[in-house]
Amino acid sequence: MTVQAPAARVAVITGSTSGIGLAIARRLCRDGFHVVVTGRNVKRGETVTAELGAAATFVPLDLTTPGAAARLMVTAEARLGRIDVVVNNAAIDHTGDLLDVPAHVTQQVFQINTLAAVAALQEGARRMQQGGAIINITSRLASAGVPTMAIYSATKGALAALTTAAAVELAPRNIRVNAIAPGMTQTPLYDAWLAQHDDPAETERSVTAAIPLGRLARPEDIAAPSASWPPTRRHTSPEPPSPSTAATPHADQMIPRSRLPAGSALTVVK
Repeated sequence: MTVQAPAARVAVITGSTSGIGLAIARRLCRDGFHVVVTGRNVKRGETVTAELGAAATFVPLDLTTPGAAARLMVTAEARLGRIDVVVNNAAIDHTGDLLDVPAHVTQQVFQINTLAAVAALQEGARRMQQGGAIINITSRLASAGVPTMAIYSATKGALAALTTAAAVELAPRNIRVNAIAPGMTQTPLYDAWLAQHDDPAETERSVTAAIPLGRLARPEDIAAPSASWPPTRRHTSPEPPSPSTAATPHADQMIPRSRLPAGSALTVVK
């Protein structure tokens, strides 16, 4: 294992070889972080680290394998000396009539979208000795019902609930836990979903027509607010943080609405 000089700030981003995760990795690199890129596709991971250069380390990993989250965080800490931020972005999509979904498929979707995120949160937070930030990428479907998306929605709803509870429980350790719930975003997951339709072009026109902004979100839209939560100073307030939403004045001050795509939401912790 190559041991690098201790980095100023380190962010571990799951599922960061494409889509939203890649956009967040790029953004945090620009903000001065060393990013740990993870994913199952080695070729894509190597391409990303070649693009980001010395500010990135790739750890190939399947988060559904036993002990994967622990190995990821141990590797990151051993190579870079610290962990300041964990971004739980890795996920798989799922569509299907609810009554026809086999149990093993439900388990598979929960394994990566929810259970792997729980493990990454736990393993990352244990190593944040001076505090830090955890950002969970959930979905608008965590709070909206869409036919054929029930299982996916349930996995993201569980992650949203975890965010709220973890924010309170980890506050005494100076660890902030927040969530971003994107609307329709143009990622490889979206492209694969669109390709399943008989008329992808018409489906996309229908989707964008329902969005007030008139376009899909871009991964960079989601990366922008994620850059606002990494720790810059230690908070000393004795009161635990209280969750709030993007509708409150506090959230408006923290993340300008112009930086959020239509259909997206934030869970903001003071």
